[in-house]
Amino acid sequence: MHVSKSTGNLILRAEGEASVGEFVFDGKRRRVGSVFDFFGPFSTPFIAIKPYDVDAASLVGEELFAVELRHRGKRR
Repeated sequence: MHVSKSTGNLILRAEGEASVGEFVFDGKRRRVGSVFDFFGPFSTPFIAIKPYDVDAASLVGEELFAVELRHRGKRR
């Protein structure tokens, strides 16, 4: 995992399924960013994480988790 010099996004190899826009958390359950993009070979894709107000370099080597967004609909 590393930080992209051109975008500042965290780049890592995807180890599971995630979708663009999902929140990304660290091991302490702090929301540190969101899934920005996928790229590379289909069999072993890379994922770009857009960090929030966090020093992206401090997350290098950390285990991160993407969590599915759930939209709340209006009850009738």
